Amino acid sequence: MKNITLGSTGITVPQNGFGALPIQRVSKESAVNLLRRAYEGGMRYFDTARAYSDSEEKIGAAFGDGWLKRDQIFIATKTAAHTPEGFWKDLETSLALMKTDYIDVYQFHNPSQCYRPGDGTGMYECMLEAKKQGKIRHIGVTAHKNGVAREEVESGLYETLQYPMSYLAEDKELELVSACRQHNMGFICMKGLAGGLITNAKAAMAFVSQFDGLVPIWGIQRERELDDWLSFMDETPSLDDELRAYIDKERQELMGSFCRGCGYCMPCTVGIEINQCNRMSLMIRRAPSAAWLNDHWQAEMAKIDECVDCRLCVSKCPYELDIPNLLRKNLEDYRNVLAGKTKVTD
Repeated sequence: MKNITLGSTGITVPQNGFGALPIQRVSKESAVNLLRRAYEGGMRYFDTARAYSDSEEKIGAAFGDGWLKRDQIFIATKTAAHTPEGFWKDLETSLALMKTDYIDVYQFHNPSQCYRPGDGTGMYECMLEAKKQGKIRHIGVTAHKNGVAREEVESGLYETLQYPMSYLAEDKELELVSACRQHNMGFICMKGLAGGLITNAKAAMAFVSQFDGLVPIWGIQRERELDDWLSFMDETPSLDDELRAYIDKERQELMGSFCRGCGYCMPCTVGIEINQCNRMSLMIRRAPSAAWLNDHWQAEMAKIDECVDCRLCVSKCPYELDIPNLLRKNLEDYRNVLAGKTKVTD
């Protein structure tokens, strides 16, 4: 496993980070075990957010109270605040929950604009003051929209960019990695498994390992998932002809209008669980399970019939998907599976 330096931050870590969003779904005991095992296995970069319910608290339980020296790991978190008051409240809450005096990378969480000094919001000035006070070490930002991300990179104001990146990425997304490198900016790769559509950890790891200056943060909530990523610390897969052929086949099957499951389209005005229902057709093939066909999901999918085409979801989708029509295609395919017209294997 090679070490990566994140742009101008000087942060150097193995190219294998821990995404702590999923640990909000497990018990504190399980989360602490996962986090400590990740550290013991060689992971050093841990990413969370104020918005991830109790994820920060679980990081504090794992690494606080002297379990290790603070400078042995790098912790990144995020604020989705839109006002200076909200910024300081989030920052103080994050510091308290994670039982730390400072945050290594503090990120604006998917802002709708590129915050700049003097823009009238006061938000970037908050970052500068927090850095001056020693409460944060580096200023970062996350994005889902390519245009906003590119503006943030070219602004020269941010030390890291966190952005979705996987082997299903389009050319314009791959260009962001190069743009970050040109601006001496670290690239944090989120959604390296495309929201669960990518099921081959070896191929996913081999793809991201091509890039310098990029650290992936794998969303982990199960022991077997962690085992996969830790196994790559000693034997990191590289792109060979077999993996390239596999990835090419995957891209042919999946590239285009598919839902990444980010959830920014939510909530739906009629209660459709868009971020799951809108990729159901792929999930029942790529992660086949009888659980997708149970009464709960049949009822959730049936809500698609109630779509009123308000298109509010479309206006919020970072990928500009035609969500109502994609939902209807997913429902048609789902009903064909239920009726036995389309076969899937478990």
